[in-house]
Amino acid sequence: MSTENEGTAVPADPAAPSAPPTPPSTTAPDQPTAQTPPPPPPADAPTVVRPPEAVAAAAPAPAPPTAPAAAGGWPPPPPAVPAWGAPPPPTPAPGAPRKRAGGLVAAVLAAALVAGGVGGGIGYWAAERGDDGVSSTTVSSGQTPAAFKRDPGTVAAVAAQALPSVVTIQAKSGAAQGGGEGEGGTGTGFVYDQEGHIVTNNHVVASAAEGGTLSVTFSDGKAYDAEVVGRAEGYDVAVLKLTNAPKGLKPLPLGDSDKVAVGDSTIAIGAPFGLSNTVTTGIISAKNRPVASGDGSGGGNSYMSALQTDASINPGNSGGPLLDASGAVIGINSAIQSTGSGFGQSQAGSIGLGFAIPVNQAKNVAQQLIKTGKPVYPVIGATVNMRGEGATIASQGTGGTPAVVPDGPAAKAGLKPGDVITGFGDRQIDSGPTLISEIWTHKPGDSVKITYERDGKTATATVTLGERTGDS
Repeated sequence: MSTENEGTAVPADPAAPSAPPTPPSTTAPDQPTAQTPPPPPPADAPTVVRPPEAVAAAAPAPAPPTAPAAAGGWPPPPPAVPAWGAPPPPTPAPGAPRKRAGGLVAAVLAAALVAGGVGGGIGYWAAERGDDGVSSTTVSSGQTPAAFKRDPGTVAAVAAQALPSVVTIQAKSGAAQGGGEGEGGTGTGFVYDQEGHIVTNNHVVASAAEGGTLSVTFSDGKAYDAEVVGRAEGYDVAVLKLTNAPKGLKPLPLGDSDKVAVGDSTIAIGAPFGLSNTVTTGIISAKNRPVASGDGSGGGNSYMSALQTDASINPGNSGGPLLDASGAVIGINSAIQSTGSGFGQSQAGSIGLGFAIPVNQAKNVAQQLIKTGKPVYPVIGATVNMRGEGATIASQGTGGTPAVVPDGPAAKAGLKPGDVITGFGDRQIDSGPTLISEIWTHKPGDSVKITYERDGKTATATVTLGERTGDS
């Protein structure tokens, strides 16, 4: 045993004088006397070092005041207990007269024994009664209600309702895709309708779109084959259909992303790094974030006016639902910003900057894909620079074509090459990707007010959006 902080024993000094004995009392036998305190220890006695708790436990209680003699020979108070380590009190010399307290002490002891016996009897009786059916006041886990339910609106309740409608998608590429056959990745999707349509991201299924295979696994472990119904590269939305859809599918309810407010609670469900059925929570950190993200396969960029959330989103969450506190889908998780450069799901883990396609936009795209298999994009009929500040109409279009399509929406509104578009509807525009993101939140045929600058002067015009079918 360690002796640290317990003090070091010092041998007694044989030359140190011992305390002188207390002379016998000369008081009459029937007269009680005041207690004589023991003498203090010699000045050269060793000091013993102890832990504070030991010091506190060993501190002597103050001696009670001397009580006057009582009639009938009431005994004096018991002697004070000496402090730990102090010399013991002297032993009375042989032959000292004894006090007349024996009978009274015996009576007190007898009373104590009777009280102890009564207490023991009561304790035994109570124990016996307890064995005969008196239950404990402690509630064990076995006594908790069998039908315990989480309150509606809690994360646990929302997750329990949503998880059966969220799927993990395994995409494997075919030989025609370039890379090795069978290569692919993992993503997420959710049940869109009872016919077996699954909504996800385009970049989740792009590798398997041409000759590959798709497998969809539900939270109960049941897996089904699926095929691509349609893909929208620009929106980063794709729709699958189960080849043998089971009965009783429960589509997730769709919310209204236009009514989402910054600070609203969010719940993301997906398969980050292949860990299916993972639930994370956060809030809406911002709205209308212009995000241009690559699909991870070398294809074109997708553009969205995204919902930003700090719910943990990682590779594998792509295509999964972003839910509000009621369990309604308000977005499709699509991109993250990490400590690396750029956006996309091919980077390191989440740092709290996740982006989701607003469900109002995704719903329009999904309906179009289910109907025709091809996406339809609203356009203004002008080519804008995608780099640098401002959404400037280029001097020339792709492949030498005109930057402003003759008789197109922009031309009809009077826009020309070199004009800098600074506003689209009620949104401020600061770049080409921001303009495209805002255009794609609308539908073909919508009329939108545009603010632009020409030769240092600000002007406005109204543009009626045209349409483009398919990805070019």
